Amino acid sequence: MARLRLLVVLSVLSIIGILAVQAIWVRNAYALRDRQFRQSAFIALQDVADDVARLNQFDLNRYAVTQLSADYFIVNTDAPIDPTTLETFIQRSLQQHNLITDYEYGIYNCETDRMVYGAYISTSGIAGAKTKSLPKFPRYTYYFGIRFPNQAAFVAGQLSGWLWSTVAVLLVVVFFGYTLIVVLKQRRLTEVQRDFINNITHELQTPVSTIRIAADVLQSDTIIQQPERMKQYVRVLSEESRRLQKQVNNVLQLARSERTGFILDMTDIDLHDVMTASANTFAPNVRLDLSATNAHIRADRYHLETALNNLIDNGMKYCHQSPDIVLRTRTENNQLIWSVSDNGIGIAPEHQQAVFHQFFRVASGHTHTIKGFGLGLYYVRQVINAHGWRLTLISQLGQGSTFQITCSSVTSEQVGHSSAPTRKTGTIRRSYALFRSFTLSFFHL
Repeated sequence: MARLRLLVVLSVLSIIGILAVQAIWVRNAYALRDRQFRQSAFIALQDVADDVARLNQFDLNRYAVTQLSADYFIVNTDAPIDPTTLETFIQRSLQQHNLITDYEYGIYNCETDRMVYGAYISTSGIAGAKTKSLPKFPRYTYYFGIRFPNQAAFVAGQLSGWLWSTVAVLLVVVFFGYTLIVVLKQRRLTEVQRDFINNITHELQTPVSTIRIAADVLQSDTIIQQPERMKQYVRVLSEESRRLQKQVNNVLQLARSERTGFILDMTDIDLHDVMTASANTFAPNVRLDLSATNAHIRADRYHLETALNNLIDNGMKYCHQSPDIVLRTRTENNQLIWSVSDNGIGIAPEHQQAVFHQFFRVASGHTHTIKGFGLGLYYVRQVINAHGWRLTLISQLGQGSTFQITCSSVTSEQVGHSSAPTRKTGTIRRSYALFRSFTLSFFHL
């Protein structure tokens, strides 16, 4: 366990390291390409200044290019220049230096002391956002300004190899992370399966052992001479066989519902009658507080009774004092709300979602102090979801639990009408995010 956790930590650190190195490489590559662009732009614009000087038959004795911002350059010409000729020079020089990108330029007019906008030249033929007022530069008398609005996109386009390698690294990291999550989830499922096998083995072993002992006693010759004792062992056989059959049926029923969904035989039911019957079965530990004005609902009676009995049974098992279960109903906002409250040990906040998962049981240390398969509350949520109701758990450690179900009531005029059996899927759909799945799996190592 410790070795697997160490392996997970090292794997996560390795992934973070790979991503960090890749990010640094891409950033450095972009900075290098950006510097190369500026250098190429300097050279190309210096060539334009030389072309203008040769056109005016004089020589420049200094560098003519000044960069005012990341994408804006000023080029000194020392003489007036025609816009059409200037545009020809710029186009030719940029192509010679492989700077095939959009640009816009403006020529300074010393008579009006303003920049006269020239044109926006697009390589795609689609005009972009134009800057009507290009910044001036007071040190020169005759100059033009040129801006490269798509400089960042042009530089990024030179990094196609780096970008593809980054995508490949990210895909590898995603697949590795997904594989790691699957491994951790499978390990968790293996632990759950092992716990379930241990629980079901223990639960089934008790009635099987009792049945075997009772059968051995009934096979003896002397038992015929003790009719009362024989009746007692026959009763034990009957009770334990029913108990065994109930446990097996619970497991098979849930397995069947996972595969095909619940088959609900929907009928009109008076919930108060169902609760009263359950209270009589578990008397004297169950009390009734039935204040709903209309408790008629459409439901499958068998699944409803079984789910209700599971909640009552849970409240009685997980209680360190005399059990006190309260079945309540009320009407609120034209909805029927019924609940099962107990005075048991309660459920910690971190377990309140997990208790409805298949085979999950809150453990005390490394052992489960209460017998069971971890299927009771899972079955309850399956039944509630299949009926389209809403289940809410309210619980605090040491203060008991309340399972509240909200469903639509049925008017008295609807009572008595029958309906064909309805199929609804009760499959649990877990919606954990990859990060959440990984985190939960990791902390369960």
